Amino acid sequence: MPKTPARFKGPRLWLWAAGALLVLGFPLLVSDYWVDVMNFCGIYMLLGLSLMLIVGYAGLFNLGHAAFYAVGAYVTAILSTRFGVPSLLLLPAAGLAAGLVGYLIARPIIHLRGDYLCVVTIGFGEIMRIALVNNPWGLTGGVNGIMGIPRPSLGFFAIHTVQQYYYFILIFIVLYVLVLRRLENSRIGRAWTCIREDDTAAEAMGIDTASLKLLAFVVGATGAGIAGNIYAAKMTVIAPGSFNFWESCVMFSIVVLGGTGSIPGVLAAALGMTALPELFRGFLRARMLVFGLAMVLMMIFRPQGLWPGARWRRAPGAPGGGGGPAVAPGAPGGGGGPAVAPGGESGC
Repeated sequence: MPKTPARFKGPRLWLWAAGALLVLGFPLLVSDYWVDVMNFCGIYMLLGLSLMLIVGYAGLFNLGHAAFYAVGAYVTAILSTRFGVPSLLLLPAAGLAAGLVGYLIARPIIHLRGDYLCVVTIGFGEIMRIALVNNPWGLTGGVNGIMGIPRPSLGFFAIHTVQQYYYFILIFIVLYVLVLRRLENSRIGRAWTCIREDDTAAEAMGIDTASLKLLAFVVGATGAGIAGNIYAAKMTVIAPGSFNFWESCVMFSIVVLGGTGSIPGVLAAALGMTALPELFRGFLRARMLVFGLAMVLMMIFRPQGLWPGARWRRAPGAPGGGGGPAVAPGAPGGGGGPAVAPGGESGC
């Protein structure tokens, strides 16, 4: 009989409790400057998680994610400055507007694959930036952007300090992680993983690949729109330069460096991409060299990412129930059968 592998033992409860206390108490331990750095890090965490749903789960190359980020920010800025709508009430509107734009853009191009889809999304991102610069109907303010965006407030509830923003953003990160975990373990999440591994095989198995790819784009764009709302309300001023191609590259790097389909990896990569450059701010001329060297070394020695996702997952319909915990061949409940996908997040 095959030897039963040892069960994976996760971190002890006290480690999780210590980590939670550190996160919650961080604003009390450091200066306002570093709290503000972590606020921007939190926004990039939201953007990385939303892009991970498209790139990491569904396997769609998207290098125009900053466009959806811009839609959420500009919807918030225009409605709050022109009509006086509180930015907190505009959170759903910003997400829905970005999701709608994601649907309209992805619907005609969803059949494209690989590099072709990547090039089209780059073009869309640049079209969005140029449109904002051209100030259509006098709404976007052109190159100067929109100023005077009110901070989040609703009745007696108002956010002004960097510490308040820290906890405000933290709430959205926790909620988004919970949503992604539910999606990851659902039938839709397993179907996305099958599409990522081999969309031809997934389609042959009866999965509606076009609709599920479109759904991934829409849900990911919605998350980016919400992050845009938070960014606009925090900065009180936005301009097209904040949503250029470089921003899309940073988001894509966060997903790739973190690990395909790995929520902890994306959070760790966002922390590294935003906080580490601040540590090297004193070496202004050399910090980009250090950053580039770190990227090259990652690609050579850790191509799977900082925190890769689970290596094995039971395939739907495998002995022991669909969508259960990750198991390797021969593990308890796995039945030792062939219905396991090596190298992927879940089997098809």
